Amino acid sequence: METFRSFVKHLECPRCAATYPVNQVHNLCSCGSPLLVRYDLERAKVYLRREELHRRPAGVWRYRELLPVFEDRHIVSLGEGGTPILDLEKLGAMVGLAKLAIKDEGQNPTGSFKARGMAVAVSKAKELGVARAAIPSAGNAGSALAAYGAKAGVAVDVFMPLDIPQVFRQECELHGARVHLVEGVITDCGRALRQRQGQEGWFEFSTLKEPYRLEGKKTMGYELAEQCGWRLPNVIIYPTGGGTGLVGMWKAFAEMQQLGWLEGELPRMVAVQAAGCAPIVRAFAQGAERAQPWEKAQTVALGLRVPQALGDVLMLKVLRESHGTAIAVEDQDILVALRELATHEGLFVCPEGAATWAACKQLVAQGWIDRQEQVLLFNTGSGAKYAEVVAPLLAEVDAKQRRPASKKC
Repeated sequence: METFRSFVKHLECPRCAATYPVNQVHNLCSCGSPLLVRYDLERAKVYLRREELHRRPAGVWRYRELLPVFEDRHIVSLGEGGTPILDLEKLGAMVGLAKLAIKDEGQNPTGSFKARGMAVAVSKAKELGVARAAIPSAGNAGSALAAYGAKAGVAVDVFMPLDIPQVFRQECELHGARVHLVEGVITDCGRALRQRQGQEGWFEFSTLKEPYRLEGKKTMGYELAEQCGWRLPNVIIYPTGGGTGLVGMWKAFAEMQQLGWLEGELPRMVAVQAAGCAPIVRAFAQGAERAQPWEKAQTVALGLRVPQALGDVLMLKVLRESHGTAIAVEDQDILVALRELATHEGLFVCPEGAATWAACKQLVAQGWIDRQEQVLLFNTGSGAKYAEVVAPLLAEVDAKQRRPASKKC
């Protein structure tokens, strides 16, 4: 039987339908829209069997034929993917949910789901001859690009907000990346990057400004389906900043439907944002096709502090196609949720991951989630990286809840 390394065909614009070759470096479409990778799924359907996947090593590259890298020699991997789904029996019982679980992306290399996207994006960049890369980052994306850039031999510059936890800066520098601290939020970092891009000659790895990070993120969808026996949960609750995880998973579900791999209905997708920065929630509630920039964005969940996302149209489309919803949660509720996940389930999640549990409680209370439904939360990163930020805030929460403080022996 003939074998294929990748069934990739071309890049396609979801707005104007223009196509671009995958053997050239591209950022956005000429119309300004993000580009999506398209595959020959009819050929893939003939040669690729879902039953054969279990024979392969776990991880992102288990779905090799449905990723955009042509030659194996260009693959840059640190062992990303293969993260577990963990039952949340105690928390489920608190709200009357019989089937509540969380997929823990904090167990990826560099401690977050960003490793998936950067593994594929850096691999493709290496294949295309990219030598220098730059990114604006709220933390984890910069860490991941620095690590995979080091592995690939690609020089990396990271633009980070000045108030970012020190661990992110230190991690980037340890991997050899140059870190540029910028006053403001991630959109300000993006502007600072682009002001120097012409003279520096960087290839920009910003969220959805190149097509391949999304392909790495979509493997969460493939992996989830395989772990669940090809029948997806009723509801998926996902923390949403730039939106690649949300859009990527929905893309994966659509591809698997075409391949005939999925059984049952697709899940309702929930985008969770912080009350201090909720442009997608506002746009969804207004029935808008685009999200307006959020003024004075502020939240303890730094990955959700994205005032204006390039993928707003794509995210809103996913929510409406899936009959899902968008919900904002207060920082206080995020911190309470973070504490509950740690004390009841032994999971130290990032604030963004905790936001999904806070949202779940609200949606169950509102009746939007039926207590008999199967619900999956996503934790996108390790809480350890946020310790310096959340520790003093948790102390305030504990004081309000009259939780005993630590004592010296």
